[in-house]
Amino acid sequence: MSRDVESTVTGFTADLRLLREEIGKMIVGQEEIVEGVMMCLLGGGHALLEGVPGLGKTMLVRTLAETIHATFSRIQFTPDLMPADIVGTNVITEEGGQKRFEFQKGPIFANIVLADEINRATPKTQSALLEAMSESSVTVAKQTYKLEKPFFVLATQNPLEMEGTYPLPEAQLDRFFFKLIVQYPKREALHTILDRTTTDDVPQPKAVIDKSRIVEMRDLVRKVPLARQIQDYAVRVVLATHPENAEATGMSKQFMRYGASPRGLQAVILAAKIRALLEGRYAVSIDDIRHVAAPALRHRMILNFEGEAEGVESDAIISEILKATKET
Repeated sequence: MSRDVESTVTGFTADLRLLREEIGKMIVGQEEIVEGVMMCLLGGGHALLEGVPGLGKTMLVRTLAETIHATFSRIQFTPDLMPADIVGTNVITEEGGQKRFEFQKGPIFANIVLADEINRATPKTQSALLEAMSESSVTVAKQTYKLEKPFFVLATQNPLEMEGTYPLPEAQLDRFFFKLIVQYPKREALHTILDRTTTDDVPQPKAVIDKSRIVEMRDLVRKVPLARQIQDYAVRVVLATHPENAEATGMSKQFMRYGASPRGLQAVILAAKIRALLEGRYAVSIDDIRHVAAPALRHRMILNFEGEAEGVESDAIISEILKATKET
């Protein structure tokens, strides 16, 4: 590794650790979730967080925005939310006796957007996010508006309360870089949460890096070299999620209807590169692929009727695939 590359990687690792520590002042006991959200941000993707209310999902997003000095907006998804409530709309204004249309931007025009309880809105409204998430732009009345970089959507959904919800379509789920499962905090973490939230000594996050640095770091991620052997391992892991493929495992053949998309493979590779940089390495290992496979693939796999009926978890299938897929 040349001295220039080494200093670049060192700077990347230092900035990310600083960011993670600052977020950790507010978010306790969710290290894997914090790391996953940071990977989504640096990979140029978006995150879907699944967890019951009260686990700090909203605070995590708000804290992330504050630590990178980015603009933040929160959209509460409800059944009566309309697409114009998200992207904005043209309104009639009068100036000098002349009436004209003027575009009023919606809350989607922010660096970091929290789509809270996204599955409570109708499919029509959910689709308003699709263009923004995939193209970083929105189109209103045939006029396209670009969104400022970095643009990052973090959506939440409650896995327990299904009444009055609309399941996310596969096309929209595929737009999410990771699906992260937020677990209930452990005993010690709960004590820390209480100490920080029920006393007058409440920590306040501060900006530790600038959002323009995030854009630079995204570019660096794509420059990380990837050995053909490592790439082939990732390809075989994703192919194994397809029941008709020769790489498929027993559980894939028995319980899968459709496997992960090429976007899932792209997410695995980019996330593995980010993990390597987080650990101060400028080369991806097979362990990096294994580490990121579940959050990158779990929401892109569609179970068949038998899998649904038996309550099979996508993570269990991914775990079997990772054990069965040979390194060479």
